[in-house]
Amino acid sequence: MQHIFDGHNDLLLRLWMEKDYEAKLFIDGGKSILNQKMNTAMGIGNDGHIDLTRASVGGLSGGFFAMFVPDPNMGKSPPKNGFIDSKEIKQDYALRVTLEMLDIIENIINKSNNKVQLILNKSDFKEEDFKAETYSTLKMLIHIEGAECIDGDLNQLDTLYSKGLRSIGPVWSRSNVFAHGVPFDFPGTPDTGPGLTDQGKNLVQACNSKGIMIDLSHLNEAGFWDVAKISSKPLVATHSNSHKITPSPRNLTDKQLAAVAESGGVVGLNFATGFLRSDGKKVSQTPLTQMIAHLDHLLEKLGENGVALGSDFDGAQIPEGIKDCAGLPNLIVAMKSAGYGEDLINKICYKNWHNLIHMTIN
Repeated sequence: MQHIFDGHNDLLLRLWMEKDYEAKLFIDGGKSILNQKMNTAMGIGNDGHIDLTRASVGGLSGGFFAMFVPDPNMGKSPPKNGFIDSKEIKQDYALRVTLEMLDIIENIINKSNNKVQLILNKSDFKEEDFKAETYSTLKMLIHIEGAECIDGDLNQLDTLYSKGLRSIGPVWSRSNVFAHGVPFDFPGTPDTGPGLTDQGKNLVQACNSKGIMIDLSHLNEAGFWDVAKISSKPLVATHSNSHKITPSPRNLTDKQLAAVAESGGVVGLNFATGFLRSDGKKVSQTPLTQMIAHLDHLLEKLGENGVALGSDFDGAQIPEGIKDCAGLPNLIVAMKSAGYGEDLINKICYKNWHNLIHMTIN
């Protein structure tokens, strides 16, 4: 079985929206009940994309598990254009939701019979774990997508780190006290709005010091270049694609990709169809060859050590050829059909994330 470490999923958002604080949908499987209209609008379906059984079938052996704080009105009506309205979020509300998601993570760890383990330091993520023939333990790295739960003085950062936080995307596609996100317009450019605020620059430096990864996905281009100037760590975009192929503001230009490559960083291929297709349409009838086209371009610009996977499972509509995490082997077949060798596939599927994490966390 090909083991896969994934750069991004929104499982915790799905569980929180379903009020499934015991994480039964993840541990035991099952259909969403509370937010069927929302799931349909976002294209993830009532089965979602991830549970332990399907992870085992598909070889999903770990990944970045994102904590995203939605607008308080999310779920009361379907999101416009399949996305969540980008309203600013109050810090006290964001902190409450984030702590509730951390409680869900604790329940996952406690109730999974050792099938799920946190990555807290380098020793928790061994390459040998991903070479076994059979699926054993899923490795979870805790990520924040949009740092609204942290105030401008970073008072919450130590507490969140103590609870397992090891990766932060300063923004989702909305502005906050740290930076400015990109909209979901199509076509569009990531060059929109100003760069990091002073608080954002302090956040980057504090994360470098503590061994917390900074994720550039959703950050606008000015903020990207600010991080590139400030950060002492490799540049990372956990779930972004090529802007040259799909001109979405969420994707990275060739100039940005060159900067990631120069830093020794990594970009994770986003499976969301709207970020894959040249027409930007969010339709499941998107061939896996379109994913290969993005991988080919990323490999050209980043090299074999700079490309990984960042699915966006449970947060976006993905190609029907994959459907959910149990369908990940179909992507491996597509890679092999495109002439990718075993060593390159291993790099894309887990080695490059392994190496990057060892360069960024303590």
